[in-house]
Amino acid sequence: MSRRATIDRRTAETQIHLELELDGALGAGERSSGIGFFDHMLDLFAKHAGFTLALQAVGDLQTGAHHTVEDTAIALGRALDLALGDRAHIARYGWAVIPMDEARASCAIDISGRPFALVEGQVPPGRTGGFEHELTQEFVRALASAAKITVHLQLLAGSNAHHIIEAAFKALARALRAAVAIDAREPSVPSTKGTLTS
Repeated sequence: MSRRATIDRRTAETQIHLELELDGALGAGERSSGIGFFDHMLDLFAKHAGFTLALQAVGDLQTGAHHTVEDTAIALGRALDLALGDRAHIARYGWAVIPMDEARASCAIDISGRPFALVEGQVPPGRTGGFEHELTQEFVRALASAAKITVHLQLLAGSNAHHIIEAAFKALARALRAAVAIDAREPSVPSTKGTLTS
């Protein structure tokens, strides 16, 4: 079964077209949001998650990057939810600790059917490549909510905002890669209640 989804999200603030394939070519696809640093984070996210991810996003960047980043995360979360289907045969849980020079982030994920995000730690305030640093947390929260997954992200160390954010996106990606992986020993849905979709 092909685990893929296409999402079109249009609001008064953004127009987003997103294509996701969980078992595609690692990092394949082009990402274009109009926010240079965010595109860089999505590039490395796709590579380390092992996903094919294509994104075309047009947003009201004159007001800042918030709407574009949040709506992209919503679209990505919805695509992830659709691509996972009934969540049968997956590992369900994934975790990773990622260093990036002086920075370090950890992420633990449960493909639970229950949307929740806990983000601990702070990114130094500021903006890099059109991306306001606090949008890291907003991206994670919107993704978890739309995908109906539980995400615990810890920003454990670091002084360079670029390094902290990059470690966070890589930790999120690697944890997702493990959680969505097919487990050959799992005969159905990895839950004693029999469902992970609600």
